[in-house]
Amino acid sequence: MATQGMNLFIVDDNKLLVADLRNYLQNRFGVSLNITTFNDGESCLKKVDKETQIVILDYFMEGKNGLDTLKCIKEINPETEVIMLSYNEDVALAIESFRSGAKDYVIKGQGAWRKITKLVNLIITEPIMLIVREFGVSKFMAIFLLTFVTLGTVVLITLHMMK
Repeated sequence: MATQGMNLFIVDDNKLLVADLRNYLQNRFGVSLNITTFNDGESCLKKVDKETQIVILDYFMEGKNGLDTLKCIKEINPETEVIMLSYNEDVALAIESFRSGAKDYVIKGQGAWRKITKLVNLIITEPIMLIVREFGVSKFMAIFLLTFVTLGTVVLITLHMMK
């Protein structure tokens, strides 16, 4: 089965940042990502569905802010990994983002794109996501399969050691 790229959305009202981040991620991940960009939360929400795996989401935008958009994304698809992106270093805002389902909260500035790259790479290579993507099973089923394989391995090792 051929591996298809994961769907990643970049949502930020700074068009230059969006274009630069898109090019940066496309150069690093190539066909592993299908990148779509939006300049506001509302247009993003019209496209979010069960096939949306990753969203990089700015907090401060015109109209619906990032936190409200995050909550709506999680209602549409709870399995979507959302990385919040903001200049705001407010710890309370970061905590609220995590409570609302964000995978991480990245402060814009030096090192931000490197951190985003690491996070996206973790999401792409995460074993559960690989099983979901390759075999078309639900995230729950992938967790069950990994647990079953792990327990089976432990039992076999234990039996082998008892001989």
